[in-house]
Amino acid sequence: YGEGVHSSSHWPADQPMCMHHELSYAGRAPALLAFACLTAPAEGGVTALADARAVLRDLPAPLVETFRRDGWLLTRHYNPLVGLAWQDAFGTDDRKAVEEYALTHDIELSWDAEGALHTRQRRPAVLTHPGTGEDCWFNQIAFLNEWTMAPEVREFLTLEFGPEGLPFNTFHADGTPLDRATVDLINDVYEKHTVREPWRRGDLMVVDNIRMAHSREPYRGEREILVGLGEPFRP
Repeated sequence: YGEGVHSSSHWPADQPMCMHHELSYAGRAPALLAFACLTAPAEGGVTALADARAVLRDLPAPLVETFRRDGWLLTRHYNPLVGLAWQDAFGTDDRKAVEEYALTHDIELSWDAEGALHTRQRRPAVLTHPGTGEDCWFNQIAFLNEWTMAPEVREFLTLEFGPEGLPFNTFHADGTPLDRATVDLINDVYEKHTVREPWRRGDLMVVDNIRMAHSREPYRGEREILVGLGEPFRP
C-alpha cells in the first residue's frame, strides 16, 4: 500500500483483539497511528479506544506500583502450527541473524531440540507522555495473556503444546504468572473507559499511541483497515 502503510493485523474475525498499545513490547514503538477504512464490515469490527491515563488512574495502586517499578515480561513461542514461524517473524532463516537481532533489542532467546524459537522480553508498563508529562498505562499485559484467550482456545493450546508452548503469554517481570482475576480486572478497567464508533468507508482515525490504547472487536463480512505507523520512539 506504500511505504509505512500496512493492512491491519489478520486476527481471526470472530476473536477480539483486546486493548493494547501498538508495539509496546518492542524496542521502538510508534507514537502515532493513522487508521483508514477502505471496506467497513457488515457488523462489528470497531477499532475502539481507551484513555491510558484514565486506565492508570483507576487500576489499584498496589498493582500499578508493582508494574511501574518492575515492568512486565512477554514470552513467545514461534510455532507455525499456531502462529508465525520464526523465519517469517524475523524475515530470515539465519539463526545467527536472529540471535544478533535479539542481542541488540534486549530479547532473551533459546532454541529447543526441534529448532523452535522461544523468546523473553522485559518491558516497562508505565510511560510518561513526552508531550504532556502525564503518566500512561502503556503495555500489552492483558491482551497477550493466556487468560484473555477464549477458554476453549487456551485449553486446546495448553493440552496440545503445554503451558510453555503457548504462542505468547505475559507475566510479572520476575516470571511469576498472572492470575485470572488480575487480567480480568485490567480488561474491566479498559472496558470502563472504552469509546466506540463504527467504521464507514473513507474514515480516517489518528491515534496517539502512548495516550490511547486500541482494540479490534469481532466482526462479520469483509473488513479492510489500513494503518500507518509514525513518529517512532524508544519506550
